[in-house]
Amino acid sequence: MRIQGIRTNRPRAFSLLVLLTAIVAMLAGCADGGTGGSATPADKAPVAKVTQLPAVGAQDVGPTSPVSVTVTQGTLQNVALTNSTGKPVQGVLSPDKLTYTVTEPLGFGTSYTWSGSALGADGKTVPIQGAFTTLTPQSKTSANTNIADGQQVGIAAPIILKFDDHVENKAAVEKALTVTTNPPTPGSWAWLPDDNGSRVHWRPQNYWAPGTTVNLVAKLYGVDYGAGAFGADDLTLNFTIGRSQIVKASAPSHRMQVVRDGQTIMDIPVSYGEGNEARNVTRSGIHMVTEKHEDFLMSNPPFYTNVRERWAVRISNNGEFIHANPQTTGVQGSANVTNGCINLSLSDAEQYFGTAMYGDPVEVTGTRIDLSAADGDIYDWAIDWPTWQSMSALPAPTAAAAPAPVVPATPTHAPVS
Repeated sequence: MRIQGIRTNRPRAFSLLVLLTAIVAMLAGCADGGTGGSATPADKAPVAKVTQLPAVGAQDVGPTSPVSVTVTQGTLQNVALTNSTGKPVQGVLSPDKLTYTVTEPLGFGTSYTWSGSALGADGKTVPIQGAFTTLTPQSKTSANTNIADGQQVGIAAPIILKFDDHVENKAAVEKALTVTTNPPTPGSWAWLPDDNGSRVHWRPQNYWAPGTTVNLVAKLYGVDYGAGAFGADDLTLNFTIGRSQIVKASAPSHRMQVVRDGQTIMDIPVSYGEGNEARNVTRSGIHMVTEKHEDFLMSNPPFYTNVRERWAVRISNNGEFIHANPQTTGVQGSANVTNGCINLSLSDAEQYFGTAMYGDPVEVTGTRIDLSAADGDIYDWAIDWPTWQSMSALPAPTAAAAPAPVVPATPTHAPVS
C-alpha cells in the first residue's frame, strides 16, 4: 500500500502570516494613546481669540479713549456695547469682521457692557462679555468764543477761547485745537493770564487777508484739564474775514484816517487824550474795534459820571473809544484835550460808526504811553511775534527758550471820553 505525502504551499502560508502580523500591529497602533497617533482636521483648527480695549473690568476710562473688540482666528458676530440704561453705543464692524470700533464718545461716570460672540475657525463660538466704567470728573469746564458762527470780522480779529475755569494742563487743551484757513495763514495760539478763567488766543502773524475763511475745531470733550477738571463739550466755529479797514490815528497830527482796501475814505480832524495823569493818555499801539453803541453812558471820576456819548466805538477795554464829543469840536484838528478817547464831530463820528466792524485795527501813534497788558483783554497786537509764539503751550521744537509771558496789571481806568 502506497502512502501519498501531504502537499503544502509554503510560500502562500508565509505570506498570510506576514499579512496577519501587519494587521495586528496596525490595530495595536490605533489603540495606543501615545504620540504616534495622528489628529483629525477639527482638532487642528485654532480657537478664536478675543481682545477687548479697554480691558474687562477697567475703571476710570476716559470718555474719548479708544474702545474696540478685535478677534484673531475667527470673525465677530452681533457685537454691541450698551450703557447702563441698555442704550447701544454707536460703532462699526470692519469689512473683514475682525474689529468692532466704537465711533462716538462715551459719557462720564457710566458703566458699559459688551455683548456678542466670535466664531472661531474650529466652528465654535466664544462669547464677548464683560464691562468697564468711565471716569467721574471732579468738575467739567466749558469754553466760548469771541466770534459768532458765520460772523464776518475785521482783519485784526483773533480767535479767543475763554474757559469758565482755570486750565492747568494747557498743552493737552492746545493739542485738541485745530485752526484751518483758506488761504493758508501763519498763526499761533498764546495763553494769556487768567481773567475769571483761562483764555487762549489764536492770532495770525500779520493781519488777515480779506476774504479768508476760518474754521476752528476744538475737540475738548473729555480732555483732562488737570486738577480733576475735564472738558465739558466740543466746539466748532466758522467765520470769514471781511474787507480791509485800518484806522490810522496819529496823535501829533490831530487827525484820523480811515483806509479801506488801501484807499483813504475818511481824513478828519480829531482830538486825542493828553494830560498829566497817565490814565488820560491815548495809548500808542494797535487797538481793535470790539463794540459799537449809538448811545453809551461814560464815566471817569472825578471828571464826570454817566455822560451820554454818541456813536461810540470801543477800541480797548481800558475805556478808550472813538466817539462824538461836541464839547471838543472847537479844538478837534488842533489840540489833544480829551481824557483818553478819540473825539470826533457828530457827523464824522456817525459816518465812521457806520463803517466800523468788530476786529478792525486802529493804529494809534505818537503818544507817550504804549498799549499793554494793563489796558484790557485784547492787546494781542501789542505783543511782538516771537514773544507771542513763546506764549503757546506747544512751542516749536526748534524755538529758543521762551521769555516769561507778559502779566497784566489790574486795569485802573474806567471808560473815558
